[in-house]
Amino acid sequence: MTATATTAAAERNHRKVRQGTVISAAGDKTFVVEVKERKPHPVYGKMMTRVKKLHAHDEANAVGVGDIVTVMETRPISKLKRWRLVDIVEKAK
Repeated sequence: MTATATTAAAERNHRKVRQGTVISAAGDKTFVVEVKERKPHPVYGKMMTRVKKLHAHDEANAVGVGDIVTVMETRPISKLKRWRLVDIVEKAK
């Protein structure tokens, strides 16, 4: 997490911040982020990878497929969009 994401989260009442890879940027001002989380299984202890797809808002249409971005939880913007772009960590090559 970057320093700007941390300070933005502190100013906005400790909203959830996630980092992931953009898998789709087809919509206007909308993109889809794939967030991977590794957790141990509660009973067996085997490490499992959980994948979530988050729909996020990008006012400037700045992200592209393959970018690594930081998103923050926000008020509902549309039917699926509950996240907004905070920072582009790394542009795709």
